[in-house]
Amino acid sequence: MTGPDRPDVVVGDDGLARCAWGASDPEYRRYHDEEWGTPQHDSDVLFEKLCLEGFQAGLSWITILRRRPAFREAFHGFDPERVAAMDAGDVERLLGDARIIRHRGKIEATISNARATLDLDGTLDELLWGFAPQPRPAPLVSLTEVPATTAESTALSRRLRSLGFRFVGPTTMYALMQAMGMVDDHLAGCHRSARAGDRGSGAAPSAMAADAV
Repeated sequence: MTGPDRPDVVVGDDGLARCAWGASDPEYRRYHDEEWGTPQHDSDVLFEKLCLEGFQAGLSWITILRRRPAFREAFHGFDPERVAAMDAGDVERLLGDARIIRHRGKIEATISNARATLDLDGTLDELLWGFAPQPRPAPLVSLTEVPATTAESTALSRRLRSLGFRFVGPTTMYALMQAMGMVDDHLAGCHRSARAGDRGSGAAPSAMAADAV
């Protein structure tokens, strides 16, 4: 399936070329093709993405994808108002829920991030997209070119932290930028690349790092 000259882009059995990370596991493939990198402006959806990127820090993204239905159930569909109303009893309950990531700091951060979201003067969409970089003049060719952080992700991290958000380190925020379609890191030749006629974007799970407290 992998071409000898472009190991980072794989042609699947359906004839479509994909970034290699999104070509094997069925859930990754669906996420790569249908969701990751599609420009997103719904603030509630963005809140979910922000929280899940925080849970992912230090883990593989596929772990989060497979547990996302349980996360949604545990955190009331990531409705910021309902999450903000959760208390210490909810934290203890979720620490016993093996279907999610049982990390006290990340659970507590999700609740505090919901409260910070509700305290914003504007919307989360407006805040996040205010840090969007200029589009790249050409698509990246190799996974080795995908950055872990950028000046914009560092600035976004700094701003969110100043507003009381947690688990929003620069690497985690670059992963969020990729996931929400703020940057296009699909590699040249991938059928989801903007240069392939699709303005949706996404990226390899480069931001799988624990920089996040």
